[in-house]
Amino acid sequence: MGTPLGDFVRIKRDSVQPEQLGLPDHGRRRSPGLRRSDVAARAGISVEYLTRIEQGRDRNPSVAVLHALGDALALNTAEREHLRYLAKVTGGECTGHLGPEPVRRHVRPSVRETLGLLEPGIAVVTNRLGDLLAWTGAYAAVADGTGLLEGDAPNLTRYVFTDPRAKRLFPDWDDVADEQAFDLWLGPRAENAEWLAAELTPAAGPEFTRRLNSHVVPARGVLRLDHPAGGALRLRRQTLDLPDDAQQVLVLLPADEETARAVDRLRDRSRHGGLRAIS
Repeated sequence: MGTPLGDFVRIKRDSVQPEQLGLPDHGRRRSPGLRRSDVAARAGISVEYLTRIEQGRDRNPSVAVLHALGDALALNTAEREHLRYLAKVTGGECTGHLGPEPVRRHVRPSVRETLGLLEPGIAVVTNRLGDLLAWTGAYAAVADGTGLLEGDAPNLTRYVFTDPRAKRLFPDWDDVADEQAFDLWLGPRAENAEWLAAELTPAAGPEFTRRLNSHVVPARGVLRLDHPAGGALRLRRQTLDLPDDAQQVLVLLPADEETARAVDRLRDRSRHGGLRAIS
């Protein structure tokens, strides 16, 4: 039985072509990408050991081996961080057997105060599961009419994969879906991600499960919205991590003058007040 770590190493090995690393092309082969022998030689480990990692028979590679695999596969910084995280998950440091601990949904007063200072900007406190925990009035104005903030516990991941309005809101829906599925690997805890994944899978189907298991680190470029009242919006994203809370402050900045004017119009017509938090 495979492991998240082994799956990621295998997927990356299959996605890298020999010429990208200056290696000779050995000719036709049954699967794309690099041979295990290529990666093993570049990492300074045996083919047998690499096979055990990919097949999930070795769950605790050393930090040195992880660094060597990152070098061998020419991983970028985000991919190396994901590799280290998957090693923790696979080794059991992030998993348990007593069920998931409740996700922290309370937003600290100091974080709420910080969020208030961002008004009239577009900002939201969220976590890697996609829970939307507190937001500015401007965020509510931009979300108005999209269905994103409906219900008592709005969740972006659930919205993206189960609400048909999401594909109309996000012109780059495939990219947004990749981001939301990838973020489940980042916490707050592996058990919570597993719980949400189990909940979403029946409704979201293969669009979700394929992405969850692909381990593609998203690029996170400009976020484009096709807003029902505001038209085409382009928003740059800035994120402030709150590691003690397993939360983030996400700020959306207009990427051009047309978007800035459209956001102003949405704020002017909005019935929403200022800051709101669900807890």
